[in-house]
Amino acid sequence: MEKAEVSSKTTLAKVFKTIIWPRRKYVFIGLVLIIISRIASLVLPGSSKILIDEVVPNGDLQKLKYLIFAVVGAIIVQSVTSFALTQILSVEAQNLIAQLRSKVQAHILKLPIRYFDNTKTGELVSRIMTDVEGVRNLVGTGLAQMVGGILTSIVCLFLLIRISPMMTLYVLVPVAIFGVISLKAFGKIRPIFRERGKINAEVTGRLTETLGGIRVIKGFNAELQEIRIFAEGVDRLFRNIKSSLISTSLITSSATLLLGLASAGIMGIGGYMIMNEQLTFGDFLAFTLYLGFMIAPIVQMSNIGSQLTEAFAGLDRTEEIMNTPLESDDKERTINLPAIEGHIIFNKVSFAYESNKEVVKSISFEAKPGSVTALVGTSGSGKTTIAGMAASFLTPDEGIISVDGQDLKKVTLESYRSRLGVVLQDDFLFEGTIRENILFPRPNASEEELQHAVSAAYVNQFTDKFEKGLDTQIGERGVKLSGGQQQRIAIARAVLADPKILILDEATSNLDTESERYIQSSLKELMKGKTTFVIAHRLSTIRQADQILVIESGEIVERGKHDELIELKGRYHQLFTYQARI
Repeated sequence: MEKAEVSSKTTLAKVFKTIIWPRRKYVFIGLVLIIISRIASLVLPGSSKILIDEVVPNGDLQKLKYLIFAVVGAIIVQSVTSFALTQILSVEAQNLIAQLRSKVQAHILKLPIRYFDNTKTGELVSRIMTDVEGVRNLVGTGLAQMVGGILTSIVCLFLLIRISPMMTLYVLVPVAIFGVISLKAFGKIRPIFRERGKINAEVTGRLTETLGGIRVIKGFNAELQEIRIFAEGVDRLFRNIKSSLISTSLITSSATLLLGLASAGIMGIGGYMIMNEQLTFGDFLAFTLYLGFMIAPIVQMSNIGSQLTEAFAGLDRTEEIMNTPLESDDKERTINLPAIEGHIIFNKVSFAYESNKEVVKSISFEAKPGSVTALVGTSGSGKTTIAGMAASFLTPDEGIISVDGQDLKKVTLESYRSRLGVVLQDDFLFEGTIRENILFPRPNASEEELQHAVSAAYVNQFTDKFEKGLDTQIGERGVKLSGGQQQRIAIARAVLADPKILILDEATSNLDTESERYIQSSLKELMKGKTTFVIAHRLSTIRQADQILVIESGEIVERGKHDELIELKGRYHQLFTYQARI
């Protein structure tokens, strides 16, 4: 599935509509606070002029007291508004990040299975956790400080013109040059930040795979290989960061050079004007301070601009994934099944993962309610794909799969999957306790229902030996349990779910002989009254199936019951006798 692209203009419009505008109250309060803070900051330069030109020459102690009170009051106002600004906007920004992470995670979980087949887990983790962090600079203090800085610079510019138009004009030339350089640099930085998000996702994805497959890595003595691959990824990330640092340092260096030249020029012009009595010492001091208050926000805006650029780059990537169609977006899926009998028919169904490379080729069969259909064949023959289509994980390219007479392609996934149970060969267990894993499909199930599932899958055969029983922690992916124990927990989970349609991918493959005997009897109970599809590798486990479909190269080459197929002495007979010899 191709990832949706998104333009910068689209992102900007959507950011305003979905992020800034809904929080306009917080942004407005932030702007008011930053304006109050900036106005208060201008008290010091004005007071300095009065001190030098009026208070000191006249020895006016009363005016000096008022002046000090004004400066102290302005400092208090700045402190209070700064604290309030951080509390209101920074907290709201972190709240927004949390909401966006939840929204992206919810969207990703609802994407089709095909999307996950083509995307690394670590990359998706990076999309959820990292890409959205930049929004704190949009809703947080960054945007408010940027707007406040612009307003402060404008006010200071008028005050500078009032003091000395000539010196102000001289200052504006390097400031204008600096602005042009900054705009050019930000234009180059945004693609770099976008690429950084992509590289970071790839590196995170590989690292996640490495840590998840640590036993395989150590088993093949491949640590050095993984270290090298990760180091190459980190180096690519470093080179990307280096590129952005060059652009940002260009902005900073330009600011230092141009504004430094402006300061040197002001010293010369100001000194000359003072000597010719065209400017007072107080005016010169006030001009210098106002200039600092005008320039500081401009330099600060270059840093904020870099942060905002990074934020938009992250949101570009977030928007790409949010534009990826969900499974539920299919307009054809309008039929709700309040109850399911489990009558499934495949009618000339074909499927291909890649165009012109069909994995399943025009197969047809019927699975009656409560029946057991076994899928048999060599690896890669299409068994798992057929089961995946029966589970609605995959949608056929041609033909129709019907459930209770309704086209599965038109049935809402929620109504269908609520009556579906799956036990895979390499079933997934979550980190936590055995109890939590069994309760996964029905967290609110009663203790009686839980214990029934535990005993039906013979989970108590090993949990009774554990000190904490069902409350034993099993580690990531159930690493603290044997394969057979993991499989029994997966079966208990399916028992508790009580589905009408059951998909079993060789559910006894990881069991020793004794465990298999236990599980076979529990599976018989589990499958009663359920339409069951069994992907069988051990042919001895499917003798009682209602129908056995022998799949070769995506086609049904034989079908029938065990005894019938043995008598045919065809492909099934070959597979069965071969396994019997082993």
